[in-house]
Amino acid sequence: MKQPRRKKTGPGVLQVITCLLVASAVLRLATEVGPAMANEGADTPFEEVSVPSDTGATDSLLSALQARERRLTEREAQLTARLEALRVAEDEIDQKLEELIAAEARLSATIALADTAAETDLAQLTTVYENMKPREAADLFAQMPPRFAAGFLGLMRPDAAAAIMTELDPEIAYSFSVVLAGRNADVPTE
Repeated sequence: MKQPRRKKTGPGVLQVITCLLVASAVLRLATEVGPAMANEGADTPFEEVSVPSDTGATDSLLSALQARERRLTEREAQLTARLEALRVAEDEIDQKLEELIAAEARLSATIALADTAAETDLAQLTTVYENMKPREAADLFAQMPPRFAAGFLGLMRPDAAAAIMTELDPEIAYSFSVVLAGRNADVPTE
C-alpha cells in the first residue's frame, strides 16, 4: 500500500540558506563597498586616501587591507623573481643537456672509429700472417703468448692456420689449441 506524500508546508532549508546568503551580500555591499566606491575617483594613491572615520573599525580595516596589499605585492615580487630564477636554471639545464647529447654523439663516433680501426688493423695483420710462409709465421707465433697467438689463429682461414700449426713445436701448438678450444667456454648458453 502506498503512503501518501506529505506536502511541504513552508520554505525549504535551501531557500532559507539562499535568503541568508543574499542578505549577507547586500549588507556587505552597503557597508564595505560603498566607501571604496566613493574613493574610486580620487587622485591620491590607495595608501594615502583618508577615510572619514565614523568608527575606529573602518580605520583598522583600511590599514589591515593596506598591509595585506603590501604583503601581497612583496610576495608577488618574490614569486616573480623565483619564476625568473627557475626559467634561467631551466635554460641552463637545457643547454647542458644539449651539450651532453652532443658530447655523447662525438664519443660514440670516436669509439666507433677506434673499433673500426682496431678491427681493420687486426684483419690486415691476420692477412699478412696468412700470406707468410708457414715456417716463418710459426717462428713468430712461437714467440707470442698463447692467448695472443690463438686470437690470430682463430681469425685466419683454416688452411693457413693449419699450415702454421704443423710447423710449430707440438707443445706450443697444443697450448694454442687449448686456448682456441676454451675461448668461448665462458659464453652464457641461455
